[in-house]
Amino acid sequence: MPAKLDGDTDLDNSLRPRRLDEFVGQDRVKDQLQLVLDGARRRGDAADHLLFSGPPGLGKTSLAGIVAAELGVDLRTTSGPALERPGDLAAILTNLERGDVLFVDEIHRLPRPVEEILYPAMEDFCLDVVVGKGPGARAFRLPLPPFTLVGATTRTGLITSPLRDRFGFATRLEYYAADELAGILTRSAGILGIEVAPDAALEVARRSRGTPRIANRLLKRVRDYAEVRADGVATLGVARLALDLFEVDGRGLDRLDRQILQVLCRDFGGGPVGLSTLAVAVGEEPETVEDVVEPFLIQQGLLARTPRGRVATAGGYAHLGLAVPPGMPGTASLFPG
Repeated sequence: MPAKLDGDTDLDNSLRPRRLDEFVGQDRVKDQLQLVLDGARRRGDAADHLLFSGPPGLGKTSLAGIVAAELGVDLRTTSGPALERPGDLAAILTNLERGDVLFVDEIHRLPRPVEEILYPAMEDFCLDVVVGKGPGARAFRLPLPPFTLVGATTRTGLITSPLRDRFGFATRLEYYAADELAGILTRSAGILGIEVAPDAALEVARRSRGTPRIANRLLKRVRDYAEVRADGVATLGVARLALDLFEVDGRGLDRLDRQILQVLCRDFGGGPVGLSTLAVAVGEEPETVEDVVEPFLIQQGLLARTPRGRVATAGGYAHLGLAVPPGMPGTASLFPG
């Protein structure tokens, strides 16, 4: 069994797949990406620019590292918010070697002046430089080595059309099935040095919201419980006790998820309630409620967004063990035709 690693960063990095054949799930994306990479290798060229979109924690960053590993080149990593000025991006671009992969996380948050630097860099592999100011200013183009830009975003709609159109391959990652997550957890357990029963891995997978990042995080908490309060083996019973201790229920809802449902059902009669009001009631920022909590509750059919505000569904009441109000409509009828 592999030696245990020290430090959360080392652990998180060690759990990432290194090659495309180690990446579990997303079979459609893997098949398409394999074709793109094989074509680039055969031609000896840099791969086309790649855009990965989808909810957080599904493997976009891991895929960027895999692209670099499969092509045998270096990976340079940054993020949209970190590139505040055009010069920040220009410094990175001018230090790339031929074929390198530049990974930009949260690419939808690039400032517009920085984004405009990318257009000629992606299309013509050159950097437009202006020297001086006023009438005496001179513009010239600095050639760049061919490289592959890999962008990751959770908000595809916020990427401008000129930037989106410059990616040669764009795909969306979807949530994972429980059996796929169980396979990821089995691999992670070997790396973490813990024995996990197959039914325990499946139990953790079912509570992981279809997301590998969450699955691995919960696995580490199950490991803690098994090592401290059990005999070091993560059985089904140990997994359930650990997840219950950390307030992750059978459908993957955590404390904040349930708190929002409870406030909506008990304090506001099921809604409709505005986002800001709901956020204040649970003591969270509206962005956290909208971007982190609501998508999963909506996916599970426990909450709905309507033109008048957020409303609980009959499923939301049932999940909390509350009586469904008489005459409550189904989710489909919450939206006017």
